[in-house]
Amino acid sequence: MVPVDDAVLLRGRMAVPAGARGLVVLARGSDSTRESPRLALTSRLFQAMGLGTLLLDLLTSEEMEERRTRQLRFNMGLLGLRMAGAARWLQRESPIPDLRVGYFGAHTGAGAALSAAANRPELVDAVVSRGGRPDLAGAVLPRVRAPTLLLVGGADALGLDINRRAHAALQAPKHMEIIPGATHHFQEDAELERVAELAGEWFLQHLGSPRHAEEPASGP
Repeated sequence: MVPVDDAVLLRGRMAVPAGARGLVVLARGSDSTRESPRLALTSRLFQAMGLGTLLLDLLTSEEMEERRTRQLRFNMGLLGLRMAGAARWLQRESPIPDLRVGYFGAHTGAGAALSAAANRPELVDAVVSRGGRPDLAGAVLPRVRAPTLLLVGGADALGLDINRRAHAALQAPKHMEIIPGATHHFQEDAELERVAELAGEWFLQHLGSPRHAEEPASGP
């Protein structure tokens, strides 16, 4: 269980390979869970690239069981705070606390990731959105400072429009990559492997050095 604030515990699954070069919090849409097969595959591919992962449910068990969740599922402020809370916990409690943290969000999880990056920029060093709804972060998008990669399927007409608008709104270092032939769901294993490759390279580029490595040396 991951304590994201004083009162809320979220279900999560963490794996940190030996010699990890960064930690990635992965969250799908809040109507899904860490048991999502596509998210689990992405997590395993990240680990093979040398990245630690935390698969995170954005809603509690009780919230998932209650069918009043639509308001919660689209509350990007709340879900972003929970994602940032997980990053704060990682920096305090992970096996290698000096590792930098990135966010990987799919579907509505992308909005939560970008909201978290905008409101608590000191906790995150890179963001990747896969087939996501970055537009749900709304007016806070220009406040994101972390380098952001938007991955979108070439066969997802609505997603292309949404992501192009979000890309234009972002002021941080950014890139948008179109996966030819992929739909909103990235259903083929080859598509997911390409997504993981691109996202993993982005994270390794921006998370590859420990936080303390950039701290100036104190006094003579």
